Amino acid sequence: MLGSANVSERATEPPDIGVSVVILALGRSGAQGPDSTNAPSAQSPSAQAASAQRPSALSPSAQGDRYARPALWIPLVRRIRQPFLGRWALPGGHPQANISLEDAARSALESTTQLTPRYLEQLYTFGDPSRSQGGLPMVSIVYWALIGATETTEFKEGDNVRWFPTTDLPPLAFDHREIIDYALTRVRNKVAYTDLATRIVGDEFTMSQLREVHEAITGTSLDPANFRRKMLASGLLEPTGRMQTTGRHRPARLYRYVAHESPHR
Repeated sequence: MLGSANVSERATEPPDIGVSVVILALGRSGAQGPDSTNAPSAQSPSAQAASAQRPSALSPSAQGDRYARPALWIPLVRRIRQPFLGRWALPGGHPQANISLEDAARSALESTTQLTPRYLEQLYTFGDPSRSQGGLPMVSIVYWALIGATETTEFKEGDNVRWFPTTDLPPLAFDHREIIDYALTRVRNKVAYTDLATRIVGDEFTMSQLREVHEAITGTSLDPANFRRKMLASGLLEPTGRMQTTGRHRPARLYRYVAHESPHR
């Protein structure tokens, strides 16, 4: 009876409020993590190292596998206390007295992963009663971001922090799998009609680079010719008049999003 009374009392207490962060970066299936090397330009994606083992972290010596499918990767941290001791979870922490919620999210992210994205956007507030642990109500204010190659360079692998492909996540603590799925749905819904992809590839990009981002986000292979026709017909893009040369490949035309077609900014 005493235990039940304690749970009931805790259920009436103020909720435990936390901030969590969903970071998504472009990588390739079968690789060791999002790419930070060999990029053809400062903010464009490139190939990853092929690995038969479970993905672990960024590899400075990664060599490209041009045939691996583009994929979205996410950094997770291993919990070192109960509940869910040893489970992987989203980076997070608690609000602090003299800083904004966004700054609290940034602080928690940097302290666990060394990542410092240029922007964070509030995703959603999760506070369903089923999230309660031991009777104490729990509320998570979640932020998210898509980041490019140059923003992953500070990430340091450790026993308790690693990159994982969103298509092959380990068992997660709390309801963090549902939170990640919610973030992925948000990204998939926005990429078709906004310039969201520029957060990964930068302001100027080739059609191939843009297609890879769409493939990673949607989880599908896209026919290059059909994708080009669709994007050019959408009115979202315009050529910059410049070309990009990579190795021995034929120069590729660079594009950018039309300035007034940026509803997410």
